[in-house]
Amino acid sequence: MKSLKLLINIFLVFSSLSLSANEALSKEALGQILFFDKNLSQNRTQSCATCHNPNSAFVDDRSNGISKMASLGDDNKSLGDRQAPTASYAKFSPNFHFDEKKQKYIGGQFWDGRAATLEEQAGGPPLNPIEMGMANKKEVINRIKENELYVSSFKNLYGEDILNDEKKAYDALTQIIASFERTDEFSPFDSKYDKYLKGEYDLTALEDLGKSLFFSNNNNSCATCHVLKGEDKKGETFTNYEFHNIGTPANQELRAKNGVKDIDKGLLNNPSVTDEKQMGKYKVPTLRNVAVTAPYMHNGVFSDLRTVVEFYDKYNNKDRTINKETNKAWDEPEVKDTISLKELKAKELSDRKVEALVSFMELLTDEKYEHLLKSKVK
Repeated sequence: MKSLKLLINIFLVFSSLSLSANEALSKEALGQILFFDKNLSQNRTQSCATCHNPNSAFVDDRSNGISKMASLGDDNKSLGDRQAPTASYAKFSPNFHFDEKKQKYIGGQFWDGRAATLEEQAGGPPLNPIEMGMANKKEVINRIKENELYVSSFKNLYGEDILNDEKKAYDALTQIIASFERTDEFSPFDSKYDKYLKGEYDLTALEDLGKSLFFSNNNNSCATCHVLKGEDKKGETFTNYEFHNIGTPANQELRAKNGVKDIDKGLLNNPSVTDEKQMGKYKVPTLRNVAVTAPYMHNGVFSDLRTVVEFYDKYNNKDRTINKETNKAWDEPEVKDTISLKELKAKELSDRKVEALVSFMELLTDEKYEHLLKSKVK
């Protein structure tokens, strides 16, 4: 498996530090090591890989006492109010911007796009008090200075004086980590869907139905937000990187643990956004590896992918009134006024069509994560 090979490579790099202290690594190789380095957190217990585990499609697979709904911080007590989105295929998200033609915000990183670039995203968690918890950039760079291999590599890549300026050094750190996140380890495009496009995999009848439904705007709204290039196009990331409010309810179970009482404003939490019409909107996530990255929505409120499809269907199907995970009526949206009703408009789905869409989305699982899929009879 590629992930196992990656970890072995890291072990080999660390085991040879005494021989390579005066040598330098490439940005990608150094970024790979830094991605797994827990010394960049306050209590030396958490790395990037803690919340973006490469063995679990780059999401936080720890239970954290709340069934993976949000991440636990380096202090072992702080709980966030959102899920850590997968870092899979994150490199393809355009820089955060306002599209004048579409009149919509697009791109960036995090659920609210507040990090304009992959580099900005990489620099966020170490300084977040409820994540990795470092006090400031200087403190992070001091940890870098503890490691001779880091020091020699930073100097080789950015010049002898790079570590004398903590701001420039921190920017370099984010560039290095982002360089690793741009490697094929994060975006191999080797799922069964990709193999189907190359003539190396034959769809089952259910998968074929799901594909037809997914890409047809006449049947449902999947393609409205989760298609960028088009049906059967290579390199499809299954998101248009826009922001929408789909009426997701607050996760009361999570908030009973983290104590958050305020409404999550979504895109309006982005410091560069002031338009109240963006309240409650979140970035459309990639559907790559979606079948193995439960729970779902920005706050982990749904635990099953089928529930997500039925949740969408409830906007168009008068009989889809019950959340089968709770056996109760669907909870009210956390933010009602900005729901993307136009984009959610679709034909109602039968249970068979719901199954078909789930089967199609399972096809989007990278080869190395296929063992994580629950076995189902097609």
